[in-house]
Amino acid sequence: MAISRPSLRPDPVARRASNGSRLRRRAHASLRWRTRHLSPTARGLLWAVLTGVLFCLLNAVSRLLAQHLHPYQAQFLRYALALLVQLPWVWALGLAAYRPQHIGGQFMRGALHTAGLFMWYAALPHLALADTTAIGFTTPLFIMLGAYLFLREPMVWERWLATLVGFAGVMLVVGPRLSLDAGSGSFYHLLMLASAPLFAASFLLTKALTRQESAGTILLWQAISISLFSLPLAVWHWQAPTWLEWAGFLLCGAIGSLSHYCMTRSLMAADISATQSAKFLELIWSALLGMLIFSELPTAHTLAGGLLISAATLWVARRESRRPVRTSEEAPRP
Repeated sequence: MAISRPSLRPDPVARRASNGSRLRRRAHASLRWRTRHLSPTARGLLWAVLTGVLFCLLNAVSRLLAQHLHPYQAQFLRYALALLVQLPWVWALGLAAYRPQHIGGQFMRGALHTAGLFMWYAALPHLALADTTAIGFTTPLFIMLGAYLFLREPMVWERWLATLVGFAGVMLVVGPRLSLDAGSGSFYHLLMLASAPLFAASFLLTKALTRQESAGTILLWQAISISLFSLPLAVWHWQAPTWLEWAGFLLCGAIGSLSHYCMTRSLMAADISATQSAKFLELIWSALLGMLIFSELPTAHTLAGGLLISAATLWVARRESRRPVRTSEEAPRP
């Protein structure tokens, strides 16, 4: 009787996953070597600054698209095409490399982010780009409180002070508009403001997931979960996009994937509360983009608020660069 022997040929899927993990580890090791002279918090702040630039560019393109299609359809297409952009990497590295350790946490994060996005996209076409960014600056306050309550991150006085000073700069920008707007204008400001705690909860859950999940895994499952949760309302309001709109959403998918990857790397490098001050620099980027794309000239309030925000960000970055922090980027994987 012939005895079957197991095949000695390696499984191609497992081989791709192994090669992908090895390439990823080499890339991360090379990046850490190039930035070895920086403290973990300084690396986290650099990732956060790059995240802000990309998010502002994403907001500008999304606003253009949301003015021509229903916001909920725009929301779905932005994440569905982000998933399409990531598929070549998934194929190259193997699906096993993106298998999550906590599938429930991935979908919980997707549900929270989708709920925030429903409010954010509904208000987006009705607000100036600088206002959109400035209102989003309330998110760090919720993040810092949640990081202290749920993640047990230390809340040193420099982080609180930088965030409060930055928030004061935001109020210089948004305060006059909130007091002058009436009716529907105020409603859209408040609607976008209501999305802030939901985004904060999503980012805190992302921080918790980085302890056991890679940045690529979190990014992929974000695109999957938000696309699924956004699909019903997108179908309800569907209209055929033009080829130019398809190209715009593909660009959004690429920029959005890269921006969320940078954000996740920032969360892996340092405490989430240590990097929130860098978010306030987004007001400068959004004011510049609003002027270039939408001819929205920044007001004196915007300029004054931007200077105050920048001063707070640079000050806390200098203070935090001297503070050694143990991070998930350096901690051993379980």
